[in-house]
Amino acid sequence: CFMLTDGDGAADEMPELSDEEDNEEDEEQWQWMEEDSQPVTCLFCHRSLSSVAATLQHCTAEHQVNLVDVIRKHSLDDYGYIKMINFIRSTKCDASCLTGLPDAPLPWESEDFLRPVLQDDPLLQTDPEELCSSEGSCPSSGPNPHDALLQRAQAAEERARRSEEAMARAMDDLHKLKLLAQGLVLNAETSKSGNLGAVAELREDEDEAYFSSYGHYGIHEEMLKDKVRTESYRDFMYRNPEVFREKVVLDVGCGTGILSMFAARAGAKKVIAVDQSEIIYQAMDIVRSNQLEDKITLIKGRIEDIKLPVEKVDIIISEWMGYFLLFESMLDSVLYARDLYLADGGSVYPDLCNISLAAVGDTQKHQERIAFWDDVYGFNMGCMKKAVVPEAVVEVVKAETLISESTVIQTFDCNSVCLSELEFASDFCLKITNTTECTVSNTHADTTLVKYRTVSVMFSTGPQVTKTHWKQTVFLLEKPVSVQAGEELKGKITVRKNKKDPRSLLVTFDVQDRKQTYSLQ
Repeated sequence: CFMLTDGDGAADEMPELSDEEDNEEDEEQWQWMEEDSQPVTCLFCHRSLSSVAATLQHCTAEHQVNLVDVIRKHSLDDYGYIKMINFIRSTKCDASCLTGLPDAPLPWESEDFLRPVLQDDPLLQTDPEELCSSEGSCPSSGPNPHDALLQRAQAAEERARRSEEAMARAMDDLHKLKLLAQGLVLNAETSKSGNLGAVAELREDEDEAYFSSYGHYGIHEEMLKDKVRTESYRDFMYRNPEVFREKVVLDVGCGTGILSMFAARAGAKKVIAVDQSEIIYQAMDIVRSNQLEDKITLIKGRIEDIKLPVEKVDIIISEWMGYFLLFESMLDSVLYARDLYLADGGSVYPDLCNISLAAVGDTQKHQERIAFWDDVYGFNMGCMKKAVVPEAVVEVVKAETLISESTVIQTFDCNSVCLSELEFASDFCLKITNTTECTVSNTHADTTLVKYRTVSVMFSTGPQVTKTHWKQTVFLLEKPVSVQAGEELKGKITVRKNKKDPRSLLVTFDVQDRKQTYSLQ
């Protein structure tokens, strides 16, 4: 397993065709069109004829105009032919006006003549190329049924070939349009998220479940008792008092207010603490109990919805990290606050965070979670694997089950990263250290506070150090992958927000021709 630690073809050319006229052969010229005959209204009178072929013969005999000659003379393509038919029908012009037309410009060049005058006009459903091909291919030495049949078959085969080519071009164009549409949508979303983002656009009622979960005291007790987490923030602020002295600090998602109080004790002139959950009321009591109400102002609400009592702040501090670092998308809110309130030269802490990946070989865990479904009290429940595998698991990974070196798949600088970069794809290469079965991939996060100061503080949520409440995020493989010590296991990871719930994540692994998407929610 893996572990994560926090339309374009050119138009067909008009074939070389003879301009020879032979009105005596008209009946055979249009014979091929009689099979799909339907009533057609003449272009120059009100007579209704039995087919397109009969109509063309009628126009030649009664109105002394050969439409095929007109098509050839002016090299009309499909659009030109359609415009000509609609021009004749809409203007009710005399047939004689077609015989004396100049080479250019033609009277039907306007795009308005692409609009049909008659609904389901059979003449508009006829391919001008086929008209010309049919007339040009007619033998001049008299009818020969066998040759005529062969020519018709060849013409049909050629039409089928051209139709297949046109269909291929159409499918290619459709694919290009699909990609274009996707690009436009993604660009629109990126542009939109550059201002607000999917989380900021959630209504308060849509986001209620998230903030309600932080109204329970148990989760705050767990975080406060996480010494790796809490002491890292404390040490960072207490060891760097010059960073906070006389500064205005914004604490995004303050919870019980512990980070705000650290900042106040470190010398901040003013601290503004913001949280939407009900825990803010306990935070107010805590601040008063510690006589810090003159320095710390607490505001209930989402940072995206409220207005701060100051225009700019010097420092933004937040404990925004979730499982897999990005789960719950609280970093979105920190970046929103940064872009709106951080003064020039200000800083966001933590500075740097990265996500690391490692391979795990834990056959016992695989047996308990995946193979288990093959025999459940004598019943085959193997179909459950399709539902179980896509669910990412947050748990502590035993260090001895690691079978590869850890590799960083993404790094975020909180002072410069933009929202669109929180969704990403990254190639990875894991150097295998044990010959075994890879059953899981897992991730952890490494967080650095104070990148450019004299006293830096860094903590990790990896399996080889003191465990934290973040643990590791585990992605189970349905079928283990055999690996050899010294080999490199290459793949690709793609991370994106769940469009239905932007606080949850979809993580896709592509390894050894296997592709699996996991949800973290």
